[in-house]
Amino acid sequence: MKILEFAFIVYPSTNLERSRALYEGVLGLTPGMFMNEGGQFYVEYEIGPHTLGIGNEPFLKPSSDGAQLVLEVEDFEEAIAHLKKHQVPFTMEPFEMPICRAAIIEDPDGNRLGIHKRKQ
Repeated sequence: MKILEFAFIVYPSTNLERSRALYEGVLGLTPGMFMNEGGQFYVEYEIGPHTLGIGNEPFLKPSSDGAQLVLEVEDFEEAIAHLKKHQVPFTMEPFEMPICRAAIIEDPDGNRLGIHKRKQ
């Protein structure tokens, strides 16, 4: 077996409007594929060559204990200030690592997202 790439990552959501307010309104992502019918909803965001899906998948449950998507930002300080201005909850305030700066936030369902900037 040879894995070529990952196709997409999905985060579970219990409320479409609340999730879109964070992912589109605060993080500035642009929705691509969108479905909302029969009580099921799903939206995809293209981030570079990768895809993030948000939906109320029946086989997924929101959790802060699962894997986390880490987003590389252009300006770490500006990103942190922007998130705080929009009262996004932080589970880990900004911290330093030898090769990066990072912080961890939560989406409206408690799924964790990393905010990351590599040191040059």
